[in-house]
Amino acid sequence: MSIDDSNQLLKTIANLLANGLETKTEPFPETDKQFADVLTELRQLDQNDIKGKLVVGGFVNHPYGPDQYRCMECMYYLVHRKWCDLPELAVPVEPDWWCRLWRI
Repeated sequence: MSIDDSNQLLKTIANLLANGLETKTEPFPETDKQFADVLTELRQLDQNDIKGKLVVGGFVNHPYGPDQYRCMECMYYLVHRKWCDLPELAVPVEPDWWCRLWRI
């Protein structure tokens, strides 16, 4: 994906979240099995189904939870690309966003 394509997709995602897209922030997967279940649900989506990825992934456009977790601290976040490198998601993200597949 080119930088321009990534930037355009980031804008599209930002607009969807800013316009109130309802996503599945709960339940947060507490076990490896629950995490794997979310990944399985994501794998069933078309890889270009951005809206579906956002919904299943539980994305929000702000820090989340009592500890205010953010993509920036997630092990899948690529800082210089503003990118979620979890293969089932593989989308551009802002550092202050969060999803329920967050891992440290």
